[in-house]
Amino acid sequence: MTVSNPSNTRVKPKRVPLPVYSAELRRLQTELVAMQEWVKESGARIVVIFEGRDAAGKGSAIKRVTEFLNPRVARIVALPVPTERERGQWYFQRYIEHLPSTGEIVLMDRSWYNRAGVEHVMGYCTPDEYRRFLHQAPLFERMLVEDGILLVKYWFSVSDTEQERRFRSRLNDPMRRWKLSGTDLFSITKWVDYSRAKDEMFVHTDLPEAPWWVVESEDKRAARLNVISHLLSIVPYTRREPPLVTIPARPAGVEYERPPRELNRPVPDITATLGEPTAKPTGKAKIKKKAKKKVQKAAKLAKPKKQAASASSAELTV
Repeated sequence: MTVSNPSNTRVKPKRVPLPVYSAELRRLQTELVAMQEWVKESGARIVVIFEGRDAAGKGSAIKRVTEFLNPRVARIVALPVPTERERGQWYFQRYIEHLPSTGEIVLMDRSWYNRAGVEHVMGYCTPDEYRRFLHQAPLFERMLVEDGILLVKYWFSVSDTEQERRFRSRLNDPMRRWKLSGTDLFSITKWVDYSRAKDEMFVHTDLPEAPWWVVESEDKRAARLNVISHLLSIVPYTRREPPLVTIPARPAGVEYERPPRELNRPVPDITATLGEPTAKPTGKAKIKKKAKKKVQKAAKLAKPKKQAASASSAELTV
């Protein structure tokens, strides 16, 4: 892909080491729990919008934000394709019912900005609907902010090379293949169109009251840590610890006899069969298994030689 401005070329960052990432993530998630307590007590209303390219890491970041939060306080909104009835409504109408009440946090995995992105690029809306959205979105968001909602908007930025790598990774992973849709794959051929749509969207909707914050997500670990840290920095919370509770003593001598277990319908215990030998491999699997055994046997035979060599080496250095 041709880059029109060399200063905009992206340098792939060094990946955050897993031990560092895990320790910092735990610290930040502990702070999120403290922030949640403040939201509950103060009655704050927070909307956090996660937008960006397909496979930019929005979903995994949302997962880490909400992992230890109370789902009654922090909830995820990821709306499907609008129904025929919703298509006949005011565009913002179906999003309004998902806005937070007092003491709630709403995290939107994509949002009303679908109209400025995928709908516009793929031709799912008319030019008039697109222009109307760019005019109304700032008005709508200012109304939310004026009513006391803290509106935070994140754009996850990823390179075309990294996006394609993640697409291919999903394609080969049966547990994540469902994330790939025809629209996702078609976005590869529409890369520049999406870039122009994002630039135009920023021009119209990067508001002083609700600015866009860009998250560099070439490294997903770094992106998660950065977005959580930033969110904590702009929410004006004061640290609240959950109230301490005392576990009462269990009363003794209660007259109760449990009905016979035979009357219940137990879930079969599959764990009892785990680790048992499976059927003997055949064909290619059998050949692979034999080859693996040969390698292991050769490694075992070579081990004493290595130990003897290291011993003699140690003797020479003593």
